[in-house]
Amino acid sequence: MSTKQSSTFSAYQKLVIFLLAVTQFTVILDFMVMSPLGDILMKSLSLSPTDFGIAVSAYAFSAGLSGLLTAGFADKFDRKKLLLFFYVGFILGTAFCGLAHTYVQLVAARIITGLFGGVISSISMAIVTDLFSLQQRGRVMGFVQMAFGASQVLGVPIGLYLANIWGWEAPFWLVVGIAIVIAVLIALQLKPVKEHLLIQRNKSAIAHLWHTVIQKKHRIGFTSTALLSIGGFMMMPFGSAFAINNLGITESQLPMLFMVSGVSSLLILPMIGRLSDKISKLKIFAVASIWMMVMCVIYTNLSVTPFIWVVVLNVLMMAGIMSRMIPSQALTSAIPEPEDRGAFMSINSSLQQIAGGVAAAVSGLIVTQAGKGQPLQHYDIVAYIIVVITIISIWLMSRVSKIVKAKGTKLASSAPVLEH
Repeated sequence: MSTKQSSTFSAYQKLVIFLLAVTQFTVILDFMVMSPLGDILMKSLSLSPTDFGIAVSAYAFSAGLSGLLTAGFADKFDRKKLLLFFYVGFILGTAFCGLAHTYVQLVAARIITGLFGGVISSISMAIVTDLFSLQQRGRVMGFVQMAFGASQVLGVPIGLYLANIWGWEAPFWLVVGIAIVIAVLIALQLKPVKEHLLIQRNKSAIAHLWHTVIQKKHRIGFTSTALLSIGGFMMMPFGSAFAINNLGITESQLPMLFMVSGVSSLLILPMIGRLSDKISKLKIFAVASIWMMVMCVIYTNLSVTPFIWVVVLNVLMMAGIMSRMIPSQALTSAIPEPEDRGAFMSINSSLQQIAGGVAAAVSGLIVTQAGKGQPLQHYDIVAYIIVVITIISIWLMSRVSKIVKAKGTKLASSAPVLEH
């Protein structure tokens, strides 16, 4: 199917957006639910912050490794078949999480889930780039990223509610049930995505991987994405533990905190997508990044705070964190040529996951806790590290923007002139 140049979406494109968004919903929910379960898991399995950081990073490291291993093959197959293969594996891995009863079993299950789940986002982004023009991608990314907000509005509160009734394993079974339905819809409704196969170069998987890595413009994109993910991964694992043990909110208030943050994301992200298409993706990214830096420093320096203010500040902080993702993904997706797109997205996603795994593990080493139920210490140091990294990210994203503009100018100048 050829890429649409119109600013409006066809009925099939709307279906694709829906399928990719709900697929992302389950993958993000599977990862997101680890953060609100953090306090429950740390208490029920007697985990230290370092142990929990390892449990979170296990998924990220395995996801990153999987992406690197599959990058050379990513452009060799129909993207629909690839999506289904890895999504089925993701479902099985999540089921193993639900069957885990010890810390070691949980870490092993998270590794299996990451091996499959970590590739799904890159395949989805490759499909978006194949089927939508650059002028449409800001809005598409906005809708797909709404999965993050939806996971907080629907998945996380319901998951926490189920966890309080049946134990921490219950949210994983919730993900499995939803994902099975979505897998069937993808198999029945999504058309094959294989136009990229018509322009493949005759290279082996390893040669294709190397060809993708050695290009300077690709490496700039990879680096900017890796640094971008560090901020979210450093803050996220200890969000619920910090809210309960430092800010003084109760476990019964936690679902409401995530729900309100999620609703705000659902409202903000489509607007950010439209603005990034209309104004400037780089400007939106820079403003969102500066906003995020300020809010992270404020939030991590709070002590016991009234619940309403915790909610407001959390919404403001998450708005900054999430608003960076839409323009950055739209810009980065425009870097590779069609025949390299799958490999680029796989490597990009891998480095994002690996960087996130390092961030979660490092955050677990920085953050300490004297004992069960005691306040977390040194969470503010995490925010200061994020500020430095984010400043570098803004500079790198400006370089990505220049690459995309130069590519657009080259395409425009090489287009044939039609005589009237």
